[in-house]
Amino acid sequence: MRWALVKVSLAVTAMVVVAFAVPLGLVVKEMARDRAFSNAERRAAGLAPVLAITTDRGELDRAVATTEDGAAGRMAVHVPAAASADEPGAKALEIGTRRADEEDLRTTRELGRATIAEVEGGSVLLQPTALSSGQVAVVELFVPEGEVSNGVATAWLVLAGVGIALIIGSVAVADRLGVRMVQPAQRLAGAAHDLGEGRLGARVPEEGPPELKSAAIAFNSMADQVVQLLANERELAADLSHRLRTPLTVLRLNAASLGSGPAAEQTRAAVEQLEREVDTIIRTAREAKPQTQAVGPGAGCDASEVVRERMDFWSALAEDEGRKVRVAGIERPVRIPVARPELVAALDALLGNVFRHTPEGTAFSVDVHNGDDAVIVLVSDAGPGIADPAAALARGNSGHRDGSTGLGLDIVRQMAESTGGDVAIGHSVLGGTEVRIWIGLDGRRSGGAGARRGPRGRRKRSGQGSRRAADV
Repeated sequence: MRWALVKVSLAVTAMVVVAFAVPLGLVVKEMARDRAFSNAERRAAGLAPVLAITTDRGELDRAVATTEDGAAGRMAVHVPAAASADEPGAKALEIGTRRADEEDLRTTRELGRATIAEVEGGSVLLQPTALSSGQVAVVELFVPEGEVSNGVATAWLVLAGVGIALIIGSVAVADRLGVRMVQPAQRLAGAAHDLGEGRLGARVPEEGPPELKSAAIAFNSMADQVVQLLANERELAADLSHRLRTPLTVLRLNAASLGSGPAAEQTRAAVEQLEREVDTIIRTAREAKPQTQAVGPGAGCDASEVVRERMDFWSALAEDEGRKVRVAGIERPVRIPVARPELVAALDALLGNVFRHTPEGTAFSVDVHNGDDAVIVLVSDAGPGIADPAAALARGNSGHRDGSTGLGLDIVRQMAESTGGDVAIGHSVLGGTEVRIWIGLDGRRSGGAGARRGPRGRRKRSGQGSRRAADV
């Protein structure tokens, strides 16, 4: 489209330039010719007073010699025989160098006005002049070809330069206009392609011609609605998981207190089977779900508000089991680039693991540390700890191992890595396990970089996890 517009502009401008430049060039040539012969006619008329006074050869020779054209041999005077002397039978006078033939001279006398005749090397102006005797003398002035075309070549070059400049300027303007039209269309097509491939964060700058700007606004509105619909679906799935996970945790804890016996074992087996089925359903939904998070100002949630809300929920169950709970760092709002349902799912997964894998009465805490380029969430407990943190993370990445579905850590890891952060497991100051979630605020860290920092962070954090986080 861009090159088509340039070609059309080139063709139209070239036609306009040719339509104006060619006639203008011919007019310039004609004006130069008229100027040359007008000057010649004026110089030839300078001999009219002399011819009106005398036709004497000597006087005429001196008069012709005093002129610039006569001195250059370009002027001649033709006096008829009857007017050259008082006596009958006097001969005609020829003063100067003659170039015109007799026929041209006779025609000029008959017409009584200046005529132009073509001769070798240029043209001659034949100016008739009336004599006192009633005869007509003819003043011949030679005009070289170079004088006739003087300045024409320069004028044509100027016209050609102006025409080329107009063509180049029109092509440049057409190219800029084409870019202004094509680039928004290309961005719109690229965003539509990205949206079709599942990259729902694709948006189009609302700029360009009015039509394309309207199309960009409509596209962005459509993409926002798609993202909102999928986010609602994601939130519904997350809400379903929360509704199922927490009662299942309570049910499993109650089933553990049933004692022994076939009925108790069947109940516990049924609860475990139900937990596995729920985890499978949620994992399948997460794996099939495309990324719906849109990047932009105001995206994300308040981590402090989410932590406060979820801790209020889990504190009731902790009170029933005699667990001490501590929460820190949620006094002020902490904005993070994570959708609220994702952070809720990650916190519930970690807190559910605390209740599932630590004895009753085990204390736990949640700390939020807000840094310049990252927010760190620490979930710590006073349980027996994890003997092999690397294996636990690997299990979170690979699925079933040691009876765990690995869904909890997988949810947390995906949430952190979506911001360029990572997840690390170490020993907490409470004596048990501490899971550190590093959430990037500006996206400058890549997932790979975060994963490389994870093991290093675990080696340095033994017994110092909270202090390291507080320094960030």
